[in-house]
Amino acid sequence: QVHLVESGGGLMQAGGSLRLSCLASGSTDSINVMGWYRQAPGSQRELVANINRGDIPNYADSVKGRFTISRDNAKNTVYLQMNNLQPEDTAVYYCNAQYGITLYEFWGQGTQVTVSS
Repeated sequence: QVHLVESGGGLMQAGGSLRLSCLASGSTDSINVMGWYRQAPGSQRELVANINRGDIPNYADSVKGRFTISRDNAKNTVYLQMNNLQPEDTAVYYCNAQYGITLYEFWGQGTQVTVSS
């Protein structure tokens, strides 16, 4: 089992920055990919970025050049640095961990990010 706790969301004006953190606990040695998804009202949950144990990142086209994902395996934490935030980035952001050979997914409870114009 893996437990994920997000922090760092909030309200920001367009053009501003926020950093999200996700702390993993439990059987963290078997986590392969960690990442961030988001879900805006009335929309499906979508991938924002993820990163594997080799620190190779993957980004959605909509955030490339603005967001940076990083991972500290010693601290069992994944970060999402979000720069030049735009109103369309407003969503609940969820931490995700893919576990073991089957890549079973665990989810955090979500953190709200709101960007005003």
